[in-house]
Amino acid sequence: MPERIYNFSPGPATLPYEVLQEAAKDIVNFQNKGIGLIELSHRSKEFMAVTDEAENLIREIFSVPDNYKVLFLQGGASSQFFMVPMNLLGNGKKATYLNTGTWSKKAIKEAKLFGNIDVAYSSEEQSFNRVPGDDEYTVAPDSEYLYFVSNNTIYGTQFQSMPNKDSMLIADMSSDIFSRPVDVSKFGLIFAGAQKNIGPAGVTLVIIREDLLDRAGESVPTMLKYKTHADKGSMFNTPPCFAIYCVGQVMKWLKNLGGIPAIEKLNQEKAALLYEAIDSNDFYRGHAEKTSRSLMNVSFNLPTPELEAQFIAEAATMGLDGLKGHRSIGGCRASIYNAFPIEGVAKLVEFMTEFAKKNS
Repeated sequence: MPERIYNFSPGPATLPYEVLQEAAKDIVNFQNKGIGLIELSHRSKEFMAVTDEAENLIREIFSVPDNYKVLFLQGGASSQFFMVPMNLLGNGKKATYLNTGTWSKKAIKEAKLFGNIDVAYSSEEQSFNRVPGDDEYTVAPDSEYLYFVSNNTIYGTQFQSMPNKDSMLIADMSSDIFSRPVDVSKFGLIFAGAQKNIGPAGVTLVIIREDLLDRAGESVPTMLKYKTHADKGSMFNTPPCFAIYCVGQVMKWLKNLGGIPAIEKLNQEKAALLYEAIDSNDFYRGHAEKTSRSLMNVSFNLPTPELEAQFIAEAATMGLDGLKGHRSIGGCRASIYNAFPIEGVAKLVEFMTEFAKKNS
């Protein structure tokens, strides 16, 4: 393997190196067929096989029940902020949202265009440093669904377990999907942008229970109806072919690794290394409360903004890139998604120890 930096970026993020190698070959000459992957017709039998394999692997790895559709859509996760309420709400209907960060806040804004939105919990006053327990909010009996973001990329918080409520769950799992086991049957809909744990930007994964496909009203545009894409196997129009192919390759990599149980164990080991480095030294301060800490994104601060800037710059010279925190909270952030190697975390911890010694 040639020299590569460790990419701690929150997204687009690190992909498995073997996936990049395979994609590099297939984009020029797909499976030695004399044509590049991105030149293939999306309706050819060769590409239909690519899509089918990606879907089948997702179903297998994530234990998706038979009564759910797996869709490959465009528009990024942000398009789901309005597609969810546009399809599942109507005039006079209510939905419950949990406001735990930037992306849930944006989703709430969009949802209010389509129905009565009850924000049952918000940690905004605490700079989104925690997520709620089940006893901290209620869901109205007439609420159509409970919407939440399972992992908050910017603030480094994550639901340690999924909400346990009678209401149907809708989740934005963009930054932690496939990182741990999930009981899909408890959800009406799960969506995730690809560019963190699934593949490159350009495709958005939607897993939706089949009975919800007919909820959209007559006024919903054709392209924005989930049923449109479900009925056509995500081929209503030309899909993001290369991104879907990469999703399939990442799923192969994950399966060969041992699937969700294996990657969950590895993710726990990586996060434990990094949080131990933060907790054992007063020089560093984690942003998230310990009971809400994310395994995917670790946000932390140093004593001063000047030291944070120096830390980020010096780390980059060591091949530790993408550690600058989000502009909304500053500081530093290490994103250690599924494909991020544990060796990179160990190298960051070593650098943190030395940096603290020199600058305390």
